[in-house]
Amino acid sequence: MTYLRACSLSVLQEDVPKRVELNGVPVAIVRTDEGVFAVNDICSHANVSLSEGEVEDCMIECWLHGSSFDLRTGKPSGLPATKPVAVYPVKIEGDDVLVSVNQES
Repeated sequence: MTYLRACSLSVLQEDVPKRVELNGVPVAIVRTDEGVFAVNDICSHANVSLSEGEVEDCMIECWLHGSSFDLRTGKPSGLPATKPVAVYPVKIEGDDVLVSVNQES
């Protein structure tokens, strides 16, 4: 499994998504009180950036239609989205947030 540096841990504000691109894959990085999570930044219902939405209770909301996705599993909480978004493994090394986009969990 190959991990790529996504950003510094110190730049992540709690419950504020940060969009990065790793090997051409759009990724939303989110720091919560449960840890740091990485999910595919594109809503599975519409071609919309999830990192522009709000985060609450370890869920990221798509700002366009209101579907929320669990940051731990990628599963949607309800309609209109029915398919999960990819969740990527995250490692923290010092102040570096590392993400493996070639390995979905």
